[in-house]
Amino acid sequence: VLPNIVAPIIVYASLLIPVTIVIEASLSFLGIGVPPPTADWGTMISAAQQVYQQAWWYLFFPSAALLVTTVAFNIFGDGLRDALDPRSNQLFT
Repeated sequence: VLPNIVAPIIVYASLLIPVTIVIEASLSFLGIGVPPPTADWGTMISAAQQVYQQAWWYLFFPSAALLVTTVAFNIFGDGLRDALDPRSNQLFT
């Protein structure tokens, strides 16, 4: 029973990390997240809205970092699910 319980819990935990990151960035974007002296992707994206037509990189790089981080954690969670699946009959495919 334990191998069938541990793997889904680990995978679920690894897939909750990007959700938490996006929620925190969304709250900071709206102004109710992390206090202003702390660097945060949501705050950076919110501040870049006024200057994105003159300096597009202020909006692009924090948004790209947020996207890459969430996709990387999702791919990591998917790979972890494939590696820890006890019912998988495939070996290194």
